[in-house]
Amino acid sequence: MAIISFILGIVGNVISLLMFASPIKTFKQVVKKKSTENYKGLPYITTLLSTSLWTFYGLLKPGGLLIVTVNGAGAAFHVAYVILFLIYAQKNIKVKTMKLVAALDVGFLGAVIIVTLFFLKGGMQITLVGLLCAGLTIGMYAAPLSVMRTVIKMKSVKYMPFSLSFFQFLNAAVWSAYSVLVKDYYIGVPNGIGFLLGSAQLILYMTYRNKSSSEESEEKMEEVGSAHLFKRAIQMQDFNEGDQETNMKNRSLNKGNSLPKPSIIRQYSQNIKKTLSLSPYELEKFNKEDIEKGFKESQ
Repeated sequence: MAIISFILGIVGNVISLLMFASPIKTFKQVVKKKSTENYKGLPYITTLLSTSLWTFYGLLKPGGLLIVTVNGAGAAFHVAYVILFLIYAQKNIKVKTMKLVAALDVGFLGAVIIVTLFFLKGGMQITLVGLLCAGLTIGMYAAPLSVMRTVIKMKSVKYMPFSLSFFQFLNAAVWSAYSVLVKDYYIGVPNGIGFLLGSAQLILYMTYRNKSSSEESEEKMEEVGSAHLFKRAIQMQDFNEGDQETNMKNRSLNKGNSLPKPSIIRQYSQNIKKTLSLSPYELEKFNKEDIEKGFKESQ
């Protein structure tokens, strides 16, 4: 039994580490977009408090090395997550989150450690910390209930990462089995509840996964369509501008080619004016003079 419980403890450590590392993908998107969007900070705050208290519980309990290692690593992960959330959250959400962090992860945790070490002795220390850990672990598993409500309302799993839900489900299952072997009810009860809530999250994910995929496909099609329309508009604008420049050049060329030489215009206009101002007798005389002049020039 001891060997089996140790193996389950190792498996539980590995799964727990994967669970604690699963939000890395989510926070990569947060850093990339520089916004927490609709992500909730409460799950990370409660998990930080829970892992910190479980680390303290492992230190108090004999043979609690496996509890210390996994929860110490989990606390380190969630310190980073909470800091990133505070950096990229909106101002009003940031203020609320900072108040929760100060109240739970600093004030409450510090008060529990001080009371346990200085005012309690022996088994009472493990009892107090064990009960608090059990309650907070239930809170950790129940924290995504607000996200589940958002999923049902939006009919989308965009803000409920599958990896986190899946590893929470596995983690709760393994630690539930471990608690039965070592007869630690402080571990068993909250992880049993976590197993049920994890199952509910997976069912919800499978229900709304296809709807989320179809919505994302429509958004991508709209973005592609808008890009094509914008590109087409630019091409049409360039084409029209080119036509206008060509028409202006053609008009200038046609205008230039259609104009007669100034000397010809001046010569004919003078003759026309002169001719129109003469009387019939003078016109006949003018014509004779032009004929004689032309005859002499030809000789």
